Amino acid sequence: MNRLEKSWILYDVGNSAFIILVSTIIPIYFKNLASTVGISNAASTAYWGYAASVSTIIVAVLGPILGSVGDLRGYKKPLFFGFMAVGVAGCLGLALPVGWLVFLGIFIIAKSGFSGSLIFYDAMLPDITGSERADLISAHGYGWGYIGSCIPFVSCLALILTANATGLGTAAATKLSFIITALWWTLFTVPILRRYRQVYALESGGHPVRESLSRLWHTLTHVREHKGIFSFLFAFFLYIDGVYTIIEMATSYGKDVGISDNNLLLALLLTQVVAFPCAILFARLTKKLKATNLILVSILGYLAITLFALQLDRAWEFWLLAVCVAVFQGGIQALSRSYFSRIIPKENANEFFGLFDVFGKGAAFFGTLLMGVITQVTGHSSFGVLGIAVLFAVGLFAFRHHVRLHTDSD
Repeated sequence: MNRLEKSWILYDVGNSAFIILVSTIIPIYFKNLASTVGISNAASTAYWGYAASVSTIIVAVLGPILGSVGDLRGYKKPLFFGFMAVGVAGCLGLALPVGWLVFLGIFIIAKSGFSGSLIFYDAMLPDITGSERADLISAHGYGWGYIGSCIPFVSCLALILTANATGLGTAAATKLSFIITALWWTLFTVPILRRYRQVYALESGGHPVRESLSRLWHTLTHVREHKGIFSFLFAFFLYIDGVYTIIEMATSYGKDVGISDNNLLLALLLTQVVAFPCAILFARLTKKLKATNLILVSILGYLAITLFALQLDRAWEFWLLAVCVAVFQGGIQALSRSYFSRIIPKENANEFFGLFDVFGKGAAFFGTLLMGVITQVTGHSSFGVLGIAVLFAVGLFAFRHHVRLHTDSD
């Protein structure tokens, strides 16, 4: 790998430290914060799901428009940095002494900045490497992100688990972990900010937002011209929604069924470690197997995981599921990103990756909202998980349809 490819991968190392907090420490801290004012476990799980949904709706609205602006020469890096700075500021803000509702508001800001930065980061992939290396570099991004994020996470975890012994206190140790993560995220953003230069770009002939809206409108009203791309995005919306819902809600669900905080944190740390080699393995398998076949296998794996989770009530079962998720998590994310980068026009990468995030991270509100509503209505998190299983089942059918459609068009 050259220095530019390594610099791009390092941003995954930086931002993944935040996302592992979102999957582990932050929801536990929020649920404990909510319980102090008498909010039940089921209700706090629902509120957490709603907050995650709001942040993704924000990105879903802004993503395609700003993504299209990012296709113009000179705009991609500033927009990337702006969203990253909002995310880091929000992460620091989580350490403020506030109540549960304000905490959720700050979380929405941090999560929106994180998700928004990924629109431009993902769209950098065609600029930093060739299409023949896209699977490998994309997988290395996720892989090193998983293993690299373990360093600040283990430090934060050590602070929290020893907080009472050291006299720091659990709440103070948790707030300090937010600060450590924000600094880590910032540090590993510096290399890509220094080295990245936009290669594929459109020239602006006037007002950038007006031009971008015009191009976006043309794309959306000429879906037939991009039938293969939009059939993939529909399938992607369904299956990746399930993936991100599991990432967002696993800790809350585990806590609801009685898994201890320590078991939750350590099992999800194991997920990061196992996901590293599995992500690289999936990329290497693309030399012998089609990426589409590997994505299909991953969707099937996730469907089996959600069905098993319906009866989860023991710590060892949560550990087993953590390992199973790790096997498929990096592969399905990395291969979806690199596969998409190959089927879109490179000069419109930001516009299409803006849509990619609407149908993916930006549209993940549907899964978290679905689980939140079902959980609150029924009073049982397991019914919410059943809704996620349906997403994977329909996503599997839709992706198989896309593969047949794309093969026929070729």
